[in-house]
Formats: sequence, structure tokens, C-alpha cells
Amino acid sequence: MTFCAICAAVLVCCSCRQHTPSGGSSDVSADSVGGPRYAKGYTVKTMPDGVRLVDVADPQKDKDRMPATYHFALVPKNVKATLPEGYTEVRVPIDRTIVMTMLQLSNFTALNAHDVVKGITGTKNLFNKDILRRVKEGGIVKIGMEGDFDPELILAANPQVIFISPFKRGGYDVIQETGITLIPHLGYKELDPLGQAEWIKYVAMFIGKEKEADKLFAEIEQRYLELKQKVAATKERPTVFSGEMHGGNWYAVGGKNHLAQIFRDAGAEYVMKDNNTGGVPIEYEKMYATAANADYWRILNSFPGDFSYDALKASEPRNALFKAFKDHHVIYCNMKKTPYYETSPVSPDVVLADLVTIFHPELMPADYQPTFYHLLK
Repeated sequence: MTFCAICAAVLVCCSCRQHTPSGGSSDVSADSVGGPRYAKGYTVKTMPDGVRLVDVADPQKDKDRMPATYHFALVPKNVKATLPEGYTEVRVPIDRTIVMTMLQLSNFTALNAHDVVKGITGTKNLFNKDILRRVKEGGIVKIGMEGDFDPELILAANPQVIFISPFKRGGYDVIQETGITLIPHLGYKELDPLGQAEWIKYVAMFIGKEKEADKLFAEIEQRYLELKQKVAATKERPTVFSGEMHGGNWYAVGGKNHLAQIFRDAGAEYVMKDNNTGGVPIEYEKMYATAANADYWRILNSFPGDFSYDALKASEPRNALFKAFKDHHVIYCNMKKTPYYETSPVSPDVVLADLVTIFHPELMPADYQPTFYHLLK
């Protein structure tokens, strides 16, 4: 199924619970508590009766890939509401859902809301002991991977809604046929690290944990901005590049990606200056021409065992030609040993601190212990 067809299927599913207006409840105002300040993928307006109108669209405004905008009306269970036309009703708080990605799961973990999660795609590279226990005991089911979902297991989980990532490979036609409301979660498309983290507020609106999310995000924001401001005063800005060779190409994130932004906030200059947002395939020769003299090299992978400079050279002998390799300035995170995707989406302040410790160690406490990234020995 093509992406546009998947979008259409999702919209059909969403439209099955739409309401048309018949009264004066269309007076809405910007949500002063739960609305986002950094996230660009969703907006929130509140009706006088407490119903939240949530609009979801691609943060990167790529209408070719995601032509649809989604509209949900989050209706408290004790409220009888007349909704604006085009909005899908979701009774909140929900108490049963399925999540598709680690990023989505990170929101539920941060909100101490594992009880609401009744299904996940799988447990590969999953570290969270509570989730693993719930899977083992049957409280959370594994519904299969994208393109190979098990509809019987989905129905057995009995979710009220399912959080999806419309840009992924798909298979959502199978889920759509169940009649369950599909809720797009586009946090991974945000271009600002704080914008990605702010999707914790989005999830919180569905599960009734708005106050907890607001408090958590305010703390993340404060730590992030304080460190960013501290770094802004430094004049030295080392250069950094990212990625590795895979299948004959180097996949490097673009210059507008949230990773590029966090490099800049940490006091470094990312060598990719294009306007791309996601991963772009680059030939080795072009990447070397761009990054040969960069000061640092960031690598995130799932290496089986202890990653080393010897392993990096063995994977591609030309890697040893980079200045960052010669200077032993490789910034490394092993996803087999670190719950990167489980926790980093709601910990941009921690990622920032790790990088500042590497780029500008004089600005951080001498006893700071990194969580995700360290200099490869």
C-alpha cells in the first residue's frame, strides 16, 4: 500500500466517529497549559466545556509525503459535547493503547504510565525491565513488526486507540480494518530537540496526565536552556560530522535535523550545511571531502561487543583517514548497551550535557558521568 493510500485509510478510520456542529460550542481558545511552544507537529485549542481540539500535521511541512492533517477532539468521559465538523472524538483519559515506536514508549515511561500500554511491536534492544516483565507476564502483547502486524493480537489487546508513525513502512491497512482509532505521533519529525520532547504533552492529554507532563517538560526545558545559554558564551566551536558507511553509502542527517540543532546548542558546528532534515545517502568520497578535517565524529550503532577504533577501521579501512579518527575524537553510543531510543527523546537536556562534556569539558563538572555518549577509547 502506498503512503497516500495509508493516509486515506487512516482518515477513513478517523472519520468514523466524526460529529457535526449543532450548537454554540465552537468558541475555542489556545490551550494555555498543554499547548506546545517548541513542537510544530500539533496544536491544541480548548472549548468552553473542556474539550480539547488537537490538530496534527507534519512538522516539516512535507505535503508530498503527508498530505493529510488529522483532527481529534479529546472529550472528557463525563462531558456531552457537540464537536466541530471534521473532528474525530476520543474519550479521555484512555486506559488501553498500543505504541509502535520506542519514541512513543519513552513518553509513557516518563509519565509513569506503563499500565496504559497493552501492546508494542517488539522487544529487540529494549532495556526497560518493567516493560519486559509485563510482556513476559502477558500484560503487554507483541503485535509484530511494521508490514507484518497480527490483527488477532491487536484485537486481543483491546486498545481504545493506537499510536502510529505514518512515515514508517506501514502495514496500517491491517490495523485500520480493526476499526480502532489511529493516532499519529510525529515527535521524531520535529527539528528542535525540545520540540521532540514536547510530545510528552501530546500523549499526556490522551491519558489524563497533563499536569505531570507540564511539570516534567518545564524541568527539561529549564535544564536545556540554562546549559545552552552557558555554552553560547564560548568562542571556540569545534566541527563535527555523523554516521557511517552502510551498503555502499553514508547516511548522514541533514543540516536542519534535530541532531544538527543539538550539536549547535552544544557549541559545535555540524559540517552538513544543506537543508535536508532526515538521513541522506552520500558517497564516501563526498563525505570525506566534507568531513575529512572535522574535529569530532559521532557514531550511533548496535555493535555486538566492544566497539573500538580497530573495529571502525575494519568496517571501512578509509575511516582511518579522517582527522577525528586520528585524533581519537569519535563520539560513540552503543544501542545494545544504552537505552538510547527509549529515553533520549524525553532527555534532550541529558544528550546536550553529554555533548557539552565532550566539546567543552571546561563548562561541565569534572565528575559528570555521561548517559548516552562518550569519547571512544
